[in-house]
Amino acid sequence: MATFRLQGSRVLAVDMTGDAVKAKNGSMVAYDGQMAFKKMTGGGEGIRGMVTRRVTGEQMTVMEVKGHGTCWFADCATEINLVRLQGEKLHVEASNLLCTDAGLRTGTTFTGLRGATQGNGLFTTTVEGTGQAALVSDGPAVVLRVSREYPLTVDPGAYIAHQGDVHQSFQSGVTFRTFLGEGGGEAFQIRFEGDGLVYVQPSERTTIAGDV
Repeated sequence: MATFRLQGSRVLAVDMTGDAVKAKNGSMVAYDGQMAFKKMTGGGEGIRGMVTRRVTGEQMTVMEVKGHGTCWFADCATEINLVRLQGEKLHVEASNLLCTDAGLRTGTTFTGLRGATQGNGLFTTTVEGTGQAALVSDGPAVVLRVSREYPLTVDPGAYIAHQGDVHQSFQSGVTFRTFLGEGGGEAFQIRFEGDGLVYVQPSERTTIAGDV
């Protein structure tokens, strides 16, 4: 299995000995040794994954990198966060997924009726299995615990990913900016309940569901 490690906070180094990884297309910044690159359309599993992504707008252009040596990845100088999965499922915004072990299964899942973050529709990307994934964030990501006693409410523009036995729902109405007098239009929040982790970034995407 490929070895993921950070060089600084904005560059991912992946050591491979005949292994393969899947990475965001165009994210390779350097490599040594012998590497082969192959573009993968869709990023999901087979034809069904490709069609699902076209329909839902959960866009993800992926390349497979395989070989012997080290490959370095980065994405617009964003911060990189490593997540290790042990047979679990990670839900992540497609734009925040940089690289995964090739053995991890990727796909899409329906997340409910909501206003959507730019370009991501009502679906989100899933990563499942045993291995590592690298997520990018605008600023250092914060990992927040969700417990059955303490549900968590998140601004959708700051949401990156979540994992664990977590249920999410979408609530329209008051948002964080509304309290500051900056809100406008129809807006919503994401509420997480259960037991797991939620990853958020200290910055907000532009959304199409009003000012949030």
